Amino acid sequence: MPDFRAAPFLALPLAALLAGCSLGSSVGSTLGLTDDSKTQSAQSAGLAVGDEPFAVKTGTAILSQGGSAADAVTAMFFAMSATYPVAAGLGGGGICLIADPVKGVREFDFLPRAASSGGSYAVPGAVRGFYDLQATFGTLPWQRMVSGGEAYAASGFPISHALSARLANAQNSVRLDAALAAEFMNENGTPRPEGAIATNRALSQTLAAIRLSGADGFYKGAVADALVRYSASQGGAISAADLADYRTTVSAPRLMNQGGLGVAIPNAGTGAGTFAASLFANAASSGNPEAAVVAAVRQSLAGFGISTLPSDLGGTGFAAIDRNGQAATCAMTMNGAFGSARSAGNSGVLLANAPSTPGGVAGAFLTPVIARDGNGRATFVGVGAGGPNGTAAVAYALLKVASGQQMGRPADLRSTGAAPMVTVNVISCQTACVALPDPGGHGLGDATTE
Repeated sequence: MPDFRAAPFLALPLAALLAGCSLGSSVGSTLGLTDDSKTQSAQSAGLAVGDEPFAVKTGTAILSQGGSAADAVTAMFFAMSATYPVAAGLGGGGICLIADPVKGVREFDFLPRAASSGGSYAVPGAVRGFYDLQATFGTLPWQRMVSGGEAYAASGFPISHALSARLANAQNSVRLDAALAAEFMNENGTPRPEGAIATNRALSQTLAAIRLSGADGFYKGAVADALVRYSASQGGAISAADLADYRTTVSAPRLMNQGGLGVAIPNAGTGAGTFAASLFANAASSGNPEAAVVAAVRQSLAGFGISTLPSDLGGTGFAAIDRNGQAATCAMTMNGAFGSARSAGNSGVLLANAPSTPGGVAGAFLTPVIARDGNGRATFVGVGAGGPNGTAAVAYALLKVASGQQMGRPADLRSTGAAPMVTVNVISCQTACVALPDPGGHGLGDATTE
């Protein structure tokens, strides 16, 4: 049986970490169809899709300025650090795949990692990961990548429906952190409603440091000092060396063939690649995508000894494609809703849970996928995140496209059945490109036209 413990995000046997909702025989029903999503379709300069609408709009604004897909996903992440911190925060990390017509396909791994001395908080990877990704594949100045999120944090944003749903689920943890409670809770201790304006000026100052100094503005200097001091004060173990020494792993993704398409998924160096490869292999043997995926999820989970999971693993996914055909897709996690739900001093940074905690299994279910045709054109750019049904839903969508079935309407994409905690988002380019958010969630697919 494959061993997730070899991956950097997990240090204990899975059976000892899992608690919460049973997956058992409910897998089939949780792939049921819903039809409440929005879809944008156009012959366009670019498309973006994700779970949080303000972040998606930030991504399409970058595309409309001539930015690349790598620029767009980077800007979407920093926007989400303000508008969707339940799943995409500066203290977390993730996996991105990039397919460029000239530079080829690359994988960027920057999952939250265990501190060298252990402890309950993870060493953040997201800022370093997106800095490296954008430096390699971006075209616009770095400052533009961060300024959208900085503005949302400083000036405020309306709490979205997607964030509101997850906030309600995590309210008991949110109440325990003074900064989180001030941002998201009413004075009577209830979650602030959808549409209420939230601000995080401490986060805006940290984002300003990142905007001005790049990754060094986070991993060195005042922000790094604040993270280390807070971790030490709470019995954590993040050190200055842990932050300064964090490096993104850049590698070739796992490549396979499906229906004549060249498909890239995370490689075997991560638990995500291990689980996704197992599921795709199990699903590929059937001509019925839905039946194949349902059976493959059961088979893969059983093979890894997984029976239950926390209800919210703090995951999300988003993707973009630009006018030049570059495609980017990212899956992110905080290893639990709002991570540890602890703000590090006056930095505005929520620290992710350590890989050894129950939420540390989240990285196993981050599934960015890119499929290209024989001419190297990206025909499918998708991502599942938040749990095994996210991987299943993106696998189902890919199998449909690979078998020649059209995917151009919300009804063509199956929800995970657990959105917004577990989601799937897809850009499909067959006769035309369409951006399809999870039809069971509250995200957005958006296009920018020339």
